[in-house]
Amino acid sequence: MSEYVLNTPEDQAAMLARIGVSSIEDLFTPIPLELRLGRPLHIPPALSEVELSHHMHTLANRNQSASSAVCFLGGGAYDHFIPSVVDAIAGRSEFYTAYTPYQAEASQGTLQAIFEYQTLMCQLTGLDVANASLYEGGSAVAEAVLMAMGITGRSGDILLAESVHPEYRQVVETYTANLGCRVVTLPTPEGFLNPDDVAAAVNDQTICVVAQSPNFFGHLEELHAIGAVTQKAGAIFIHSFDPISVGLMKRSADYGVDIAVAEGQGLGTPLGFGGPYLGILACRKEYVRKIPGRLVGQTVDRHGKRCWTLTLQPREQHIARAKATSNICTNQGLFALRAAVYLTALGPQGLRETAELCLRKAHYAARKLGQLDGVALRFPGRPFVKEFAVQVPGNVESLLGQLRGLGYHAGLSLGRWYPAFRDSFSVAVTEQRTKSEIDGLAQAMQSRLA
Repeated sequence: MSEYVLNTPEDQAAMLARIGVSSIEDLFTPIPLELRLGRPLHIPPALSEVELSHHMHTLANRNQSASSAVCFLGGGAYDHFIPSVVDAIAGRSEFYTAYTPYQAEASQGTLQAIFEYQTLMCQLTGLDVANASLYEGGSAVAEAVLMAMGITGRSGDILLAESVHPEYRQVVETYTANLGCRVVTLPTPEGFLNPDDVAAAVNDQTICVVAQSPNFFGHLEELHAIGAVTQKAGAIFIHSFDPISVGLMKRSADYGVDIAVAEGQGLGTPLGFGGPYLGILACRKEYVRKIPGRLVGQTVDRHGKRCWTLTLQPREQHIARAKATSNICTNQGLFALRAAVYLTALGPQGLRETAELCLRKAHYAARKLGQLDGVALRFPGRPFVKEFAVQVPGNVESLLGQLRGLGYHAGLSLGRWYPAFRDSFSVAVTEQRTKSEIDGLAQAMQSRLA
């Protein structure tokens, strides 16, 4: 790593002579004088290690994390409990330092861990095959859309429900900006996608329909009806789901979904600013040749012992560029491992209990907040699992700021993405929230709204 080796004055002189200049300043000759700084940078004097550590801690303490206040934040990233066994296993050096397994010589331990993850994702979705993970929920949706384009061979419309996470929709628009197709957002003014609107929009050139359930507002979509009209037109039905909610709800395959995607952060990954987290993608077996990322398969070696291998690796360094379905250099393997350990630790019963706690506590919170003066559910009567939206009087951003000052991350302002809902914010309630914390949020809101 020569870039870390100090160049002596003699080395520098030799390099300058080789390129035909007498000094480093000569390298800047093409830059007009008026564009050069012409003075030293105003950089503070160097700090000792002790001083630097104190300075960095002071800066870090200005941040407010999910653990420093009662967290009701959602929108794809949730404050779920993480069993200690997840950190214990994921922190082992053989996993923590393992590089991305797109090489054929990846270790058997890493390959087995990925195979177990794929198996769990197939069980979670009910679909036939799951890949070795993607960057996060948004890119998983976008990769599923690209899959749909390859499967159908169409170049028409990509129909996205407005209730799909707005940032996921932005990622899709970025991925497809130069591909000759059109991204169409189907309005959801009542907080859910009307199947009749889908039926009116699909045609024989529609590439796919993307619906999220529970959606960005926390509500359930009518997936059976949406899927039926989508597939009748020969389009691909993509479902963005919440892995924790599967503990109570039907799996994606039970709705006839072609491709299922999800943000896997809730499966054992702590909240972190911006991620990346874990992109889950599973599909029907007939679409396996269009799947991005990698697939690990189980086989036997020449001695008849069980072993694992990279069965499919559709990256452009392995196959013809035109046939590649992925250029991903890393598969977020550590987060996939965390998800596998988390689901194994909980088991089916633990996942169901976690989802039930979220459901009960979220509905309790909705009742408490809905009883406050001037506060109402934004979409009353719509079923939800762990997230819902409330409508409040006054400035939402100001209210949320005041609640942060009282020790509550109360929710996400919907006006950031939906101008029509600028008087509302979403509230997510996980199994971690206690009755006293929910009651405390209601009291804090009442005091600020009075």
